[in-house]
Amino acid sequence: MDEIVSVFSNASDEDISHLKAIIREKEIELDKLTLQLDSIKIKLLESEKMASLGQLTAGIAHEIKNPLNFITNFSELSMELTRELREELDKQIQVLEAKELDYLKGIISDLESNVQKINEHGRRADSIIRGMLLHSRGTAGERIPTDINALLAEYVNLGYHGMRATDNTFNIKLESEYDTSIGMIQVVPQDISRVFLNMINNAFFSTAQKKTELKDAYVPVLRVTTKNLKDKVEIRIWDNGKGISREVVDKIFTAFFTTKPAGLGTGLGLSISYDIMVRQHQGEIHVNSEEGEFAEFIITIPIIK
Repeated sequence: MDEIVSVFSNASDEDISHLKAIIREKEIELDKLTLQLDSIKIKLLESEKMASLGQLTAGIAHEIKNPLNFITNFSELSMELTRELREELDKQIQVLEAKELDYLKGIISDLESNVQKINEHGRRADSIIRGMLLHSRGTAGERIPTDINALLAEYVNLGYHGMRATDNTFNIKLESEYDTSIGMIQVVPQDISRVFLNMINNAFFSTAQKKTELKDAYVPVLRVTTKNLKDKVEIRIWDNGKGISREVVDKIFTAFFTTKPAGLGTGLGLSISYDIMVRQHQGEIHVNSEEGEFAEFIITIPIIK
């Protein structure tokens, strides 16, 4: 201590000012390191929470899946039984009075409708459970050389026909621009296709909602483009649907968050897509959107030949 006092007592004002400046710089550096350390701690805690949530989700999903299988299987069996009952009832036309026959047929119709609803919701619940299991255990697959342009075009087509199958009034203008210089790149195609289909389906859903509201004053458009950026591929999926509000745009990749009406979204599609693109393929996903005007998902995938 005496040596330090001696050094400062013999130092010039210029030396002391210089030392004070160095100390201030080190204090600033220390503050920055402290902030970085706090940020790392928060991220580690979040990772631990997500890992625990994943384990809990997997456990719950497995427990629910068994009774759910019974529900869907027995509802299908009940649907067959109601069909057989209707066939037997048709054989009794000569025996039963018209009034009794209509009454019994009405009961069977109600049973068929109820069982059909049980089966539909059972299948929907099963789909949610499968999504939860995929989300909790992550994704793993083999990377193989893939034509990303052909894969995207295929799933635009599949998504369109899938939407038409559920709503035969649906129509949309499809625009595309594929960079043929991309060639084959190493990806897990079954997982990348899930990302494409999820985003395309979301675009179709958004444009269909807007069409319902604006009718003939609006023409739905989906535009997909690919671009070779030498060390990575850029994929853009743009639609002129309802867009995403600023309030929720930062939450859309969060598990179980959805902007769709109750019963129409699980909140897992974009979360799983994020895992596939960022964690599995070391890529990026960004969102550009203006509420009421458009939404655009920008995906980048590092090129591995």
